[in-house]
Amino acid sequence: MIKAGIIGGAGYTAGELTRILVNHPQVALDFIYSTSSAGKPVYAIHQDLVGETEITFSSKVNTNVDVVFLCLGHGNSKKFLEETEFSKSTKIIDLSTDFRKTEPSHSFIYGLPELNRRKIESAEFIANPGCFATAINLALLPLAYAGLLKEDVHVNAVTGATGAGTSFSGFTHFAWRDNNFSSYKAFEHQHLSEIGQSVLQLQENFDHKINFIPNRGNFSRGIHCTTYTSFEGELEDAVGIYKMFYANAAFTHVVEEELHLKQVVNTNKCLVRVQKFDDKILITTVLDNLLKGASGQAVQNMNLMFGLEESTGLKLKANYF
Repeated sequence: MIKAGIIGGAGYTAGELTRILVNHPQVALDFIYSTSSAGKPVYAIHQDLVGETEITFSSKVNTNVDVVFLCLGHGNSKKFLEETEFSKSTKIIDLSTDFRKTEPSHSFIYGLPELNRRKIESAEFIANPGCFATAINLALLPLAYAGLLKEDVHVNAVTGATGAGTSFSGFTHFAWRDNNFSSYKAFEHQHLSEIGQSVLQLQENFDHKINFIPNRGNFSRGIHCTTYTSFEGELEDAVGIYKMFYANAAFTHVVEEELHLKQVVNTNKCLVRVQKFDDKILITTVLDNLLKGASGQAVQNMNLMFGLEESTGLKLKANYF
């Protein structure tokens, strides 16, 4: 059994990780560390876990676990690792932005399986991708692989309220979010750097802009993303490129019908639809921001790191109605 620990246990991503790991056939959840909830049963915060686990939040960290998931706020993972020394055999999966930008100063692998599967299988440290970045990367990477990103890319995506985390703000308050819609961080969202990095990994000569408008939706979870750019070929050519690129992907599927969030919420799937309009290609992607966009993908990476079947513990079903 893989002995696992979670750091920062009270947030949304940690709650999703706990739900997956307590039912994972190859994992024993050793501890869930939380400074704000130490001593409380986990189900006191993640209330749907009543009857699923009796584990309590811990004020101590076991530095000898096989794998640790860092579910800390952006900027805090790096600081935590500077203050806490895990055993040399402990694998680390970070869900923050701290290590997503590839640098010579660290050995973290960018954990998008559709891009870096072989590297992930032998990695010790994983930087789990951002939720918007996952949706946009999965829309663009097949074209980048084929060298067909030849002009600016335009992206419009909507995320649910859980994308902002559990910290309260004026933009997460129910009275503001309900029956409302807004955009934010236009053209300067923090996920743009990791998206550009991934595209350049497959198409080194890409030198155009990725224009990204993120939006807040009045729903709890999910991302609906539309991406378009120029494309000279036929629709059949484009669909063939996407189906070939994702032929062996465990959770990314190319479909022909119109997409909506109920197909993917509460699953680790990303669905992709390709359309052609005149000289433009439109790629629609949908995923659950807390699962394929965060915790589900983190477990997907863990499975690869430990030589397990990639989908182990992740056969989750959408709540369609």
